[in-house]
Amino acid sequence: MLLCKLHLMTLKEESQELNEKEDNVQHEKSNRNYFTCQQCGKRFTRKENLEVHMRIHAGEKPFTCQQCGKSFINNPNLKIHLRIHSEEKPYTCSQCGKSFKHKHYLDDHKRIHTGEKPFTCKLCGKSFINKSKLKSHIKIHSGEKPYTCSQCGKSFTHKQCLNDHMQIHTGEKPFTCQQCGKSFTKKGTLKVHMRVHTGDKPFTCKLCGKRFISKSNLKYHMISHSGEKPYTCSQCGKSFKHKQHLDVHMRIHTGEKPFTCQQCGKSFTRRENFEKHMKIHTREQFTVDQIYLI
Repeated sequence: MLLCKLHLMTLKEESQELNEKEDNVQHEKSNRNYFTCQQCGKRFTRKENLEVHMRIHAGEKPFTCQQCGKSFINNPNLKIHLRIHSEEKPYTCSQCGKSFKHKHYLDDHKRIHTGEKPFTCKLCGKSFINKSKLKSHIKIHSGEKPYTCSQCGKSFTHKQCLNDHMQIHTGEKPFTCQQCGKSFTKKGTLKVHMRVHTGDKPFTCKLCGKRFISKSNLKYHMISHSGEKPYTCSQCGKSFKHKQHLDVHMRIHTGEKPFTCQQCGKSFTRRENFEKHMKIHTREQFTVDQIYLI
């Protein structure tokens, strides 16, 4: 009984000590001198942090990349940027070995393995692995397309989509496969293409076991099981399994012909028709070369 009382007294004393420590911490926090930004009200515990923050309002960027000329408000941001030039990827996924330039990219990537999607659309309930993907998705509901092509007037919800589209007009394909010489408009498309050579097919259909080189190819395949045609033309009611088929079909109604031959000016609604047409000029050039050789 005496031991029990002593134990209770000890617990009470420890509890009082913890409460006193907590009170002291709160008191220190309340008496701490904060450095407050006069423009936006943000507070900092250190004066130098406030000074760096003030550069945002002043537009001051004293740290400049010697390779591309881009400037930054502080040295840590410049160091992060320099990884673009050095190709340094210090953050590696312990599950699949994929490496990243920035920690937040690795954090987002890990959610692919865990299945975690903490950012949810309040309009439709769809969830995403990061905030930027949610922001991009929201534009679908708002119908916002702020990025417009200066050549054909087509608008896009995302700047990257406009950049990809512009390569239709320029014909630029800066990413080339070192094994077969095929060129692509996007680095990601080249990465997927490389799997043709390596035989890597990481995406598997759970219904039939068929494997694919890309997630989009798997999604494309899944519709063959469901028979679903979710993409419907608003003008004639025709339905399609895939969005790209609807996009091509819509050109019949709009008259849009985005693929233009630089040699004769003829335009086409479909890329494959444009590529077939270009072979005519290739044959013509070949014939002319033969004549000159004779």
